[in-house]
Amino acid sequence: MTAVGRCQVAIAGAGPVGTVMATLLAQAGIDVVVIETGHDCAQDLRASTFHPPTLEMLDQIGITPMLLEKGLKAPVFHWRDRHSGEVIDFDLAEISDVSRYPFRIQCEQYHLSRALASGLEKQGNAQVRFGSRLLAFEEDAEGVNLAIETMTGIERLRCDYLIGADGANSVVRKWLGIEFDGFTYAERFLCLSTEFDIAAHLPNLAWVNYVSDPDEWLVLLRVPSLWRVLVPTDGTLSDDELRSDAMKDAIFGRLVGDGSMVQTRHRTLYRVHQRVAKSFREGRVLLAGDAAHLNNPLGGFGMNSGVHDAFNLFEKLLPVLKGQVSAAVAEENLALYDRQRREVTHSFTQTQTKENMAMIRGGQDDAHKRRREAMMAIKQDDTARRAYMMRQAMYESLALASQIR
Repeated sequence: MTAVGRCQVAIAGAGPVGTVMATLLAQAGIDVVVIETGHDCAQDLRASTFHPPTLEMLDQIGITPMLLEKGLKAPVFHWRDRHSGEVIDFDLAEISDVSRYPFRIQCEQYHLSRALASGLEKQGNAQVRFGSRLLAFEEDAEGVNLAIETMTGIERLRCDYLIGADGANSVVRKWLGIEFDGFTYAERFLCLSTEFDIAAHLPNLAWVNYVSDPDEWLVLLRVPSLWRVLVPTDGTLSDDELRSDAMKDAIFGRLVGDGSMVQTRHRTLYRVHQRVAKSFREGRVLLAGDAAHLNNPLGGFGMNSGVHDAFNLFEKLLPVLKGQVSAAVAEENLALYDRQRREVTHSFTQTQTKENMAMIRGGQDDAHKRRREAMMAIKQDDTARRAYMMRQAMYESLALASQIR
């Protein structure tokens, strides 16, 4: 394969992880090319929560002020019992001693990706190639050769390192042959978004609400212009039935009394996975974000953990790219990225998202009661409550990563 283009780092995927990584590299003076199959940054409706440490990280590349301006500040999140109406609230203001941003920002992830992609296009050492699909790559001792399909033909690109930030169906991971272990939940999720003011019908509603119910749990999230309702679905029903007006009316009817008066902007079905790649790296090719790990959206850890991947990898890769370390140290740096982020994914992110799923999934009345009592015990114990919020805000996962050598 003959290379006709050259860069230091190529990144597959112009989502939040790919554009964050590219911005970090470009601002540090590294030549970077982002390859994106779509003609714009994907408008993913699932990820919308930015956690406190993520906001601190993104401040380093100057993008947090935009998120603060566009998003909703959500210091409080609720675990709610649907049957009794009981609310167990948690206020991140209690951890303001460890964070400049003791709140979540609710803002669609594509705002981040688009803003960063636009900024990259203004830098002389960065390119974002929309409408370009990574077909294949070959690694050798000195770099990686890429074949990229465009509308007019096949382009060749050579880079020192390739980063796969190309999502759950990562071409990079598939070409490496890295297994993606884990499982898929039996339920599919239905996400409904609406401009209807749900808060006017449900008293004391926070911007972020996890609603537990033995019969039908749900999540209610507010983004700047819409409410999102996330519910599990009946696997015996067809896609058309699940997206139907009758289904929409029934779901909102249980919330506000008359579902027929609620108009929706989106009705999206998707499967939810708990999967982790067996390795986040092979030689000069590395994985980050959903290409490396998938988890259910309860808690908003998916996109945030991907951004944390990017910052961790940048710290390890930059001295390698600048020739500031020996070959042996370069190898150890990249191996450490793999160990730290893979261990955090297994021991924190996957574990916590499974626990969150179990907490609101409900089940039989006794199980539902026990889970409610467990949440109330956390709420009433100062030490347990602080530990829980540090865990939900993802500070615990970052501390864990720093301990792995």
